[in-house]
Amino acid sequence: MANKVVHRIETISEYHKVMGLPKPEHPLISVIDYNTIQLPCQSGVSFVFDFYAILLDRNFKGKMKYGQQQYDFDEGVLLLMFPGQVFEVDEQEVLNRSGWLLIIHPDFLWNTPLAKTIKQYGFFDYSVNEALFLSDKEETVVVSIIQNMAREYQASIDEFSQPVILAHLELLLTYADRFYRRQFITRKINNHQILNRLEKLLTSYFNSDDLINKGLPTVQGIAEQLSVSPNYLSNLLRVLTGQNTQQHIHDKLLEKAKEKLSTTDLTISEIAYQLGFEHLQSFSKLFKAKTQLSPLQFRQSFR
Repeated sequence: MANKVVHRIETISEYHKVMGLPKPEHPLISVIDYNTIQLPCQSGVSFVFDFYAILLDRNFKGKMKYGQQQYDFDEGVLLLMFPGQVFEVDEQEVLNRSGWLLIIHPDFLWNTPLAKTIKQYGFFDYSVNEALFLSDKEETVVVSIIQNMAREYQASIDEFSQPVILAHLELLLTYADRFYRRQFITRKINNHQILNRLEKLLTSYFNSDDLINKGLPTVQGIAEQLSVSPNYLSNLLRVLTGQNTQQHIHDKLLEKAKEKLSTTDLTISEIAYQLGFEHLQSFSKLFKAKTQLSPLQFRQSFR
């Protein structure tokens, strides 16, 4: 660990310099074609970008580490990264690399609607093993949009340049959202295994003393136990079931609460305590919001 080097790159120009590229044609956005260059890659060096990065990698034959996840790729993938993420690539993968890298500094989005809405795209915070695997047709769409963005900033800059580039970027993000939803559906075996593991995990948790000792399970904690990122898990569940992770937790909680209310003589306060609530009011509020009945009204309906 002592030999680990983290290189922070703050600007587009600095990235070009570090990678031995010509000066960027625009200070806040750059499109890099891996087919025309060979990037240096040092073992043990991690990078932190202070800008957005959208990476379409073909012919990737090595290890990549993004955040805390490491993954072996053997086909083309699309990765989308928020500023501030740690990114590391194994030195062996660089030889036959091809694809595209789009990097955009947050200043390019300043004072535009996309500056806020881009944060709503959860896939920027996915782990590396949750990358998007593109079909040939999907890859063609992505490459076409990236090339259009490059042509736009390489042309003469005018008052339309930024809005046009941002429109392309928003289109690219919309397609990425669509393609991820497709991936959630088409990778049925793996994704339903995650769903089954979630159900077993929640059932075990709610049938143990964890509720009393630890309180309600958190989305972060559940995701860690399933070895997926919180955003990926919630988005996957929303596509497969119509509910996010928090809603699944609440459903399991209500299932347990209804069981105790209908089959035991425990007081409402005792049930709330056993379900991990410090305050009876919080339990009653959640129960009524979900069922339109207070816990007492629900219990009385069985008598």
